[in-house]
Amino acid sequence: QVQLVESGGGLVQPGGSLRLSCAASGFTFSSYTMSWYRQAPGKERELVATITTAGSSTNYADSVKGRFTISRDNAKNTVYLQMNSLKPEDTAVYFCNARNLYLFYWGQGTQVTVSS
Repeated sequence: QVQLVESGGGLVQPGGSLRLSCAASGFTFSSYTMSWYRQAPGKERELVATITTAGSSTNYADSVKGRFTISRDNAKNTVYLQMNSLKPEDTAVYFCNARNLYLFYWGQGTQVTVSS
């Protein structure tokens, strides 16, 4: 059974940091490109960051470049999103995504709220 389980969300003040984790199981994690998406209330889901299978290449949305870092540990079947200098506009539900040429999977999401 495929599972993607996000954790690490919560309430943080502007300028603070959070580290999200996504633990994967039920598929060959190292063969999948991993991404983080987010969806704010009333808005469409947007791509935040992507990392290739071996972690050799990453891409970021312009809105998070220089503040967020995606990484993965294939030995632990886990992908991370380090979020620094958080802003109120980063408030959203953050989703983990796994995809290859034929399949894609979603996690259930974790809430991140940036507020004073």
